[in-house]
Amino acid sequence: MKKNVALVLSGGAARGMAHIGAIEELEERGYNITSVAGTSMGALVGGIYALGKLPEFKKWITSLERHDMFRMVDFSFKGNGLIKGEKVLTKIQEIVPDALIEDLPIDFSATAVDLKHREEVVFTKGSLFNAIRASIAIPSVFTPITNNDKVLVDGGVMNNLPISNVKRNEGDLLVAVHVNAATPVPKYFHEQEDREEKKSTYKKWLNEFYDFIHKNHSKEKEERFGFLSLIDQAPATAMLTQVDHSIEKGKPDVVISVSRDASGNYDFYKAKELIELGRYSAKLVLDKI
Repeated sequence: MKKNVALVLSGGAARGMAHIGAIEELEERGYNITSVAGTSMGALVGGIYALGKLPEFKKWITSLERHDMFRMVDFSFKGNGLIKGEKVLTKIQEIVPDALIEDLPIDFSATAVDLKHREEVVFTKGSLFNAIRASIAIPSVFTPITNNDKVLVDGGVMNNLPISNVKRNEGDLLVAVHVNAATPVPKYFHEQEDREEKKSTYKKWLNEFYDFIHKNHSKEKEERFGFLSLIDQAPATAMLTQVDHSIEKGKPDVVISVSRDASGNYDFYKAKELIELGRYSAKLVLDKI
């Protein structure tokens, strides 16, 4: 008999690809995922899984090259975010159709934050992709969503591991996947020669991206250095503390931890490796059950 699982997926940008491997490992072991709650990339992966389209998404994301990513970057000049994010979701919707959350075959929720009213917003109905778009709106990177007197941004601002928002049923197993964990990167997770070649190409694109940011958003040349790194690192300590509190309060039965040092926030070229890291991290914990 399958063991039912209530699954919680954290935010973590590119590291969110590890959620795919963790989900696949759970399914291969016969677990039945009956509900999913996610924040940011956890909302994206979890929502697509709840829709039943994770294989299609995985095939697409693991095929992306640098030029594909560049074509999906729609810069914003309004000052409230560098990227609109519409091209990305439009492309995803070509592969994965939108749906109403309440019509999904399993329970799903996406967590965002309303900056105007300083409160958490949990989507449990309405357009799946509207909910995902709000949940992934990283402040200062993606433009926020303005909706019904709300200014919606990435749920990680307040609840990056939304254990409190997952639907529970009696006897299920509460599993949380934390892809920002302060744990060492496994020894096996090393760069291969073919990955190094792709990485150098990707870094060239990132340098071009930094140049764009400097040209349009900075008056002082020295401010260019580390722009995205500062966005990434500044909230990291607070987020880790917040997640620790969520784990302590929510008491999940299983916590699958993926090292924050496995990749940068924008290293989507590592999708295949991160998926396998998620699978590996799940195996380490599930083997002990």
